[in-house]
Amino acid sequence: MSRLAGWFRSSGKTENGSNSSLTATDSIAKEKENLVEAMDWIELIMNDDIDGAWEKLQTGDSSFHEMGSAVAFFMRSVLGFEKQIMTEATARLNDCETRAWSDLKRAQKHGAAYNSSKLYPPGTEYELIIAETQLMGAVVGVLHESLVEAMKSFYKLRKAFLTLDAIVTSEETIFKKPTPGSSRMSLIGSSSPGDGSETESNGNTATPSSDSETFVDARETLSGLQTPSDQTDASSTSAASKLEKLSISKLEDTSKLSLRSRDSDLSSDVELDNPVDKFIHSGANMCFGVLLLILSLIPPAFSRILSVVGFHGDRRRAVKMLWKSAVHSNINGAVAGMMLLVYYNGLLGAADILPDRKDYDEDAEAVGPPIEKCEQLLADMRRRYPDSQLWRVEESRMLANERKITEALELLKSGKESKMKQVAALNNFELSLDAMMSYEWMLMRDSFLRCLEVNDWSPSLYYYLAGCASLELYRDAFHSGDKDEARRQKAKTEEFFRKAPTVTGKKRLMARQLPLETFLQRKVQKWEDRAKALGVDLADVAGSSPALEMCYVWNGQKRMGTAQLEKGLDYLKWERCTASREVVAKIQEEKDEMAVWAVSMASLLRGLGRLDEARTLLQEKVIAYDRSVFKGTSKDDYVLPSATYELGAIAWAECCDPPEGEAKEILEFRRKKMLECEEQLNKVKVWEAYALDTRIGLRAQSGLETLAWFKKKNGW
Repeated sequence: MSRLAGWFRSSGKTENGSNSSLTATDSIAKEKENLVEAMDWIELIMNDDIDGAWEKLQTGDSSFHEMGSAVAFFMRSVLGFEKQIMTEATARLNDCETRAWSDLKRAQKHGAAYNSSKLYPPGTEYELIIAETQLMGAVVGVLHESLVEAMKSFYKLRKAFLTLDAIVTSEETIFKKPTPGSSRMSLIGSSSPGDGSETESNGNTATPSSDSETFVDARETLSGLQTPSDQTDASSTSAASKLEKLSISKLEDTSKLSLRSRDSDLSSDVELDNPVDKFIHSGANMCFGVLLLILSLIPPAFSRILSVVGFHGDRRRAVKMLWKSAVHSNINGAVAGMMLLVYYNGLLGAADILPDRKDYDEDAEAVGPPIEKCEQLLADMRRRYPDSQLWRVEESRMLANERKITEALELLKSGKESKMKQVAALNNFELSLDAMMSYEWMLMRDSFLRCLEVNDWSPSLYYYLAGCASLELYRDAFHSGDKDEARRQKAKTEEFFRKAPTVTGKKRLMARQLPLETFLQRKVQKWEDRAKALGVDLADVAGSSPALEMCYVWNGQKRMGTAQLEKGLDYLKWERCTASREVVAKIQEEKDEMAVWAVSMASLLRGLGRLDEARTLLQEKVIAYDRSVFKGTSKDDYVLPSATYELGAIAWAECCDPPEGEAKEILEFRRKKMLECEEQLNKVKVWEAYALDTRIGLRAQSGLETLAWFKKKNGW
């Protein structure tokens, strides 16, 4: 009787209630059944039914079901930033890792006879689950308020990196394409296809595979590849050396293994029918792709983290792996697709220095969105998950990045509300931002106030942004002569601005206050001090337009069409202020206040293609001053690095639109402008700490990635 009897049973009982033992064939079949069942139920999460997914997953009993339950909590935690959910997610992920570790040891102990995959070594599916839980746990840990949890997270990233790197590297051997005319290389062993039995290197006889879809019999396990969380990291570091010993003894059916190039970039390099192999292949590429992408996106201000993790990201490889995973119709493919869309629509949506359409090539996918592929991916996800509002949010972001912000806003306002409150909150927040960038001040105010009801990420920021909207409504009413409305909006403005600093610090990141909360706290204090010094009310001393300043913080100028950009110039006019001319003149004497105005103006002018005006404004109102001018407890210290970044973005815009001339002259002009852009971005990269260093640093880092691609493309 097998010692693995009942290993893969979901209930441990037969229909008559007695325990039953499973043969190797039955165990393999049961594991596949558990995997397919759990994957189907996990996918309900992506279709806006996280409660249904949770309920069904509780009826199963396997590492795959445990992982599904952990994923449900993980999705809730990262979409909602709720501390209680994060704590529960951490506990679920730890339980899942413990169970998968136990299953891994059993799989490695009993070897090939009970291996559900003839493509990967025994237990690889559990190694993948362990790596997934570590990766998810690391993300949750960083989002926690505790610095200790954050540091533990970086250690988890290191362990996940080792495991995933070993699995992905093993695929390079497993899927190695034989060279024509060679001795079939290491992919094929001495046994001939069709033998009735297979002799392992240790002399044991393995049961022939009953699965015609499996192709390769991997004989050696990657034992020691993964260590439990309570062990040291030292044994994990042996993964690479163990990997070198990996041997593939037999190719059973080469016709089922496809490595050919395809016209569709959404197709995977490998066709897999075995659900276990598909799970491993899609999951390893998804997880490692996500990890490499995360590491590549760490801004300069947090560069020391990389030395803790011990590895560096690889954006090009990460994106390639995510596209490879996204083709698979399972939860791994869905998460990979979601990450690609978040990366292209969200992170790169806030970047300015991206590949120009006329220069775009295959390598540009790592640094700029492949629009047609993203549209195809989004259409596929909406087809697979028609009830999910998550994809509606991504579609709105895609529209906004095409400067179709009005269409994006209408899309977010239409459709039914998501059953997942975290997705509903995300939809509302995106709606709030688009309302701000469209100058729909009443909608902006009401939407940010609703954020207080549906999400507790940063009440302080929500109040502040509602105050920015109310300030614009106050100014509209003041200049239109509606005194009653002006009085109401002024009272609301001051109420929201004064409320914001009182609720800061409720959410922390790595034991630090959220940077945006630090920013707004200093901003409101600056206005309070100014109001007291000048003897006027708070709402009358706020400067040119705090709402347009916040648009810059989210790089909203990139989403605006020509109409919004031109209208924004009007909203930045000092004549909109409600204080007397004498008071406004005193406000304008503050160099950092004028620098805030100049940066906001320059970004709008750059969007309109008025590059010379933008450059002159930045040089005269910001760059001309020493750094010390912008230092102080209530000074806006972000304006000088932001202006430096803007100069780089202007140079890149000129590089992408060179004047007519001979080909050689055009190329030299572009090279000159590229180097000018690089010089400015490198200044930003090494800038000392300032209020918005993470946001501006990410833009600069993305820009440098683009320049590296551009230089390589042109052989510079």
